[in-house]
Amino acid sequence: MFSGKPIIGITGGIGSGKSFVAALFAELHCAVIDSDAQVRAAYDDPAIRQTLRDWWGEAVLKPDGSVDRAAVARRIFNDSADRARLEGLLHPIVRAARQRDMGIFAQNPGTIAFVWDTPLLFEVGLQNQCDAVVFVDAPLQVRLDRVCRTRRWDEAELLRRENLQWPLDKKREISDYIIRNTADAEEARSQVRTVLSRILERAPNGPVPR
Repeated sequence: MFSGKPIIGITGGIGSGKSFVAALFAELHCAVIDSDAQVRAAYDDPAIRQTLRDWWGEAVLKPDGSVDRAAVARRIFNDSADRARLEGLLHPIVRAARQRDMGIFAQNPGTIAFVWDTPLLFEVGLQNQCDAVVFVDAPLQVRLDRVCRTRRWDEAELLRRENLQWPLDKKREISDYIIRNTADAEEARSQVRTVLSRILERAPNGPVPR
């Protein structure tokens, strides 16, 4: 709980639609904390860009001097030491940004819950700070179709990245709720409303989603 309001963690496979589900929670007056957006903001920091340049050279920067996230991803996915190094740099920044945003959102009396849209929720131990964890589920083919369309990945790339994370079966098993997100937005919206109602019912003096 934060300011008397539940914290809901969102997890799931790559391409499952976690951010879409988070946006559905936002429709019901939940404040969404987007870790990916916070990472992108960190990459815009000149000090972070210089640090990455010092570590790995010009290859991780685009011609305009901005961070080439694809180049960084290729490097860290091939080297666990580099991955740990980058996480050590970014995670404290993201943690501070999350706490800052939580404080800002908590001042809004209309906020009924906080949603953490964090791809590596379990991997970094944030599930222990959540009042409930929601697993966004979608079949592999659906997820593959999405990442092929939006990121131009093939199945090998999807599986390669996913193999660096906790197994999906394990995440699904230890999550509190499952939302199935295939192609029907209204069905997903209905599931989100039901899940949020159940979470709020368990919260002390929990409000009812409007």
